[in-house]
Amino acid sequence: MGKVSTLLSALMLTMLVLAGCQSESGGEETASKQEEKQEVTLQIELSKNKGEKVISTKDVTVEEGTMLMDVMKNNFEVEENEGFITGIEGITATDEKAWLFTINGESAMVGANEYEVKQGDEIVFDFHAWE
Repeated sequence: MGKVSTLLSALMLTMLVLAGCQSESGGEETASKQEEKQEVTLQIELSKNKGEKVISTKDVTVEEGTMLMDVMKNNFEVEENEGFITGIEGITATDEKAWLFTINGESAMVGANEYEVKQGDEIVFDFHAWE
């Protein structure tokens, strides 16, 4: 009976060790995947008067999940007020003109602080009269 008991104890100990090793390696994989966030590349254009004059065009690569406001602040001189961009590269909004932006040719329906950039986005910030 003593040999059977010793054998069972050794078997259980081996299973516990293997289970521990498996969960450790799985944990490392999960942590590794979280650290490897995907990157997205997008294009940002600054212009005036509905594209009459292009000020700047820049291709930007950032981590997936980055908000447009952060992209703008990290790549341009940006002034903001309560989540709205009021100035870019020293050109500041007035009572008649403002910075308005489009995403892939469509008028933005949210502010730059609420839009999460996506792969291949073409974003145009244009300084023109309110309409």
